[in-house]
Formats: sequence, C-alpha cells, structure tokens
Amino acid sequence: MSFLWLFWQSALHAQLGFYLPPGHKQMEIPFEYTNNFIILTVRFQGMLPLKFVFDTGAENTILTKREITDALQIPYLHTFKVAGSDLSAPQEAYLIRKIRLDIPEKAYAPMEDLLVLAEDYFKFEEYAGIAVHGILSANAFSRFNIRINYQRQIITLYERAAFKLPAGFTEYPIEAYRNKLYVNTRIEIARDSLAPVRLLLDTGAGLPLLLFANTHPMLHPPANAISSNIGMGLGGYIEGYTGRIEKIYLDPFFQQGVVTYFQELDTTAIDWSYLYYRNGLLGNMVLSRFQILIDYHAGKLYLKPTRHYQERFEYDRSGLNVIASGASLKTYLVLSVVHASPAQAADIRKGDEIVQVGRKRGVFLSLPGIQQALLKKPGTKVPITILRDGQKIKKTIVLRELL
Repeated sequence: MSFLWLFWQSALHAQLGFYLPPGHKQMEIPFEYTNNFIILTVRFQGMLPLKFVFDTGAENTILTKREITDALQIPYLHTFKVAGSDLSAPQEAYLIRKIRLDIPEKAYAPMEDLLVLAEDYFKFEEYAGIAVHGILSANAFSRFNIRINYQRQIITLYERAAFKLPAGFTEYPIEAYRNKLYVNTRIEIARDSLAPVRLLLDTGAGLPLLLFANTHPMLHPPANAISSNIGMGLGGYIEGYTGRIEKIYLDPFFQQGVVTYFQELDTTAIDWSYLYYRNGLLGNMVLSRFQILIDYHAGKLYLKPTRHYQERFEYDRSGLNVIASGASLKTYLVLSVVHASPAQAADIRKGDEIVQVGRKRGVFLSLPGIQQALLKKPGTKVPITILRDGQKIKKTIVLRELL
C-alpha cells in the first residue's frame, strides 16, 4: 500500500518524468499483475532491471533496496525523516538525483529524483510473492494521459496533444494534490447510512478499499467485521478490521458488498491537512473492475466497466494470512490466524511454514496459488502440510465464509 509520506518536502526537486521515443504519439507498456499489484520492469541507470510497483498513491519514486545504490556508489544528497500511515517513529530515507530510468524501447526518464529507504520497511515482496525493488510514482508519467487495462496487463501512454478519448469511457472528476489523485464520493457502510468520503486513488494498494475509521463518525467497521492484519507500515504489520460494506458509488457506477479494511489513525501525530483530509484509499481490487484512464492535467478520471464489474468480491475462507519469505521467496510463512476461523480450528499457528497445499509442494507452490486454494467454495476441504519445530504435520482446513 502507499503508506509513505515525507515530513520535509522543500529539498525535493520536481521529477522531469518519462518521455516516449521520437516519433511516437502513444506507447503500450506491459506489466505483471501479481497479487493485485501492478509491477513494471524498469532499467536503473541503464544497466539493472528492477521491479517497481506502479503507484498513483506515491508522491515520489522510491527505491526500497539501499544495497543497489550502495553497490553503484551513488551519492546521497539529503537525509529525510519519513513516516507511514501507522504513524510509527519516523525512519530515514535519502535523496538521489539525476537517475536514468528506462523501460526499454517503450519510454525513458533521463534525470529522475528518487528517495532511497535506509531499510526496506515495506517488504512488498512478502505480499506480492516476487522480488520488488521500489515504487514508481505514476506522476512520472503525468505528462501523458494514462490508460490502465488490467485484463490485458497493459499501460498505454498517450501524448495529450494527439489524444482522443476511446469509446465507452465515462468521465469522473478527480483532484490532484502533491502529485497524488483523489476521488470525492459516497459510501454506505450499512444500508441507508450514506457518508461522503475523499479517497486516495491508489494503484499501489493490493486491496479493494481501506477506510480510516476515526475520520468520520459513520466510518466504523460493520457488524460482520473481523480483527485482521491489513498491511505493512513503517512500524511493522498493521492491525485493523475487515468487513463488507453495503456499497461504494463511482457515479454512475457502484460496487456492492465491497471487502473493506478499517484502520484507526492517531490524527494528533501529524498535520491532518497534509493527508488532504482523506478518509482512506481506493485500491486495485475495485479499480481492476474497470479500464481506467487518467488525465492529470485536466483533473479527470475516465472509467469503462469490464466483464468482471459485477462479480462478487471474494475474501479468504480459511483465516490464514500467508507471506513469502527467504532468499528466493519460496518459503511460505503463516503471519497470522483469524480467531475462531477454519485455520484456527485446524490448529495452524502463527510462524508455521506451509510446505504443501493439496498436491502442490516445493517449487510448484506459489503465494498466489496458496491464496487461490484458500478461496475455494465453502465446505471445500483443503489438505495442507506445515513445518513446525522441524516436524512436518498434516492438517485439513474446511473452508467457510468469514465475512
């Protein structure tokens, strides 16, 4: 998720951004869509292919792996204090300038300013299941109109002067503030309880919707909510609640039964105006039900529903929260277990290592594969083998609805 902001901004220069090769008015850029993250491969300083999360919710492009800049002996020009949405103790980040970024044969940025985290506080790869080296701010593409086709896994950049709106898109107003995009809309936590909200448009969030529960009197977890881990912040894993809300509106469209995460913030710990008084964020699991087209300059969002628009929002039916770890990200650890869930009933515990799910084990296991197995229909029996204290133990999880 886009949980990072800066306390100090004045020393950061504006990004020059990406350009298309001469003679091109538009360009299609392929991406990987893994565990609801948009992943772009970007060549760093013309030599190193790195994986970046494409993030409309990030103010700056960020390199999370300091060992890369250390190895290349790139000088750090300023030190910043950064904090996350968990409002933990500030951590350090460093400014580097005039960095070349290339998406080979597609686009290039000759002189970008980046932040380098002193430590990889986010650990995106634990949730994505693949190596991730940083966050690419969508603002780096803001000179173009940006179209995201989640189904084809393509970002298309259009030169604004030659742009014509494709058929089937509906306009929705957005606000741009500090290189980020916001939508003003309405939600119903429960039926007939309409609340106005300002949401960060966040393609760096691999979830449907997150609400800050203490920013509006009606933004409280619904009766069906469960206590759960909701992501990673600078201070570690963030705890909150997960439940289904009645409806979110993106007029003339709406989504029903949206799986929603609720987090309480200590609003006394930071100037709330810096967050632009937002009530939460809108992530990829809602956005991917549309093709989206962003015009930063005009402050407009265009939406085109896909065939998945009305599908039910699915949620894990086991009670397991699993992350990928280890040098090759092929070790799968239980991060947490929901109370009174099927996983707890099967006596699976925090810290257990998952070594087999069904017939898949070893190199055939993947984080998305494990999560898909735990999304099967209620009543499904999922055989699972765990490693605990050096001993393999076979378990069976009987899936059921948790929300």
